[in-house]
Amino acid sequence: MATALLVRHGRTTANATGILAGWSSGVDLDDTGREQAAALAARVASLPVVEIVSSPLTRCLQTTDELRRGAWSEVPVTECDDLGECRYGAWTGRPLSELAEDPLWRTVQHQPGAATFPASSEYRHESIRQMADRAVAAMRGIDARVEADHGPSALWVAVSHGDVIKAILADAAGTHLDLFQRFTVGPASLSVVRYTAARPYLLRCNDTGEDLGGLAAPPATSEASEGGAGVVGGGV
Repeated sequence: MATALLVRHGRTTANATGILAGWSSGVDLDDTGREQAAALAARVASLPVVEIVSSPLTRCLQTTDELRRGAWSEVPVTECDDLGECRYGAWTGRPLSELAEDPLWRTVQHQPGAATFPASSEYRHESIRQMADRAVAAMRGIDARVEADHGPSALWVAVSHGDVIKAILADAAGTHLDLFQRFTVGPASLSVVRYTAARPYLLRCNDTGEDLGGLAAPPATSEASEGGAGVVGGGV
């Protein structure tokens, strides 16, 4: 079967300032995010990728541009709304420190499959379950098309968001959605899934190619930091 490389966008201005970006406009990669994306591009440049499918949001398209600056300059790019960020509704654009005081935060952290984001007149909203269902369906559909077009050894790239990728990885690992906060998906990280007729295989998760010394750092203790790159943590 074809193999899917899942790339999270690089760090953004919203990540750096602790804002839940969601589908709000004007959220770009910052200097660090561009450097992260460029470093990832250098690591994967030798892979014979046949297609890139990206979330339509600017931060993902900017990451895609970095991936295509080198050996992938001729690789076709398509956009897919179903790989777009979770629709956070009234939570969109608000500080994470403020959202952490909302009772819904605990549901998002501890039972995400039961969480639905509040409605807004400006931004669409959905449940985490709805987000997961549309993202997983999109991945499986795109993967089947890529294999049909390019054969079972084809490699393709999905550029998306932390929470979306976590939902895809949870499905690939056979993990209940309520446990998807156990996955970490950092900025410009690479995860790899191969779908087969029998089952998906999770080949790689949150690979950033960085020095492992940071693993010795003490873990965060505040609930507001739970989930690392999770919903309203790093999935912005």
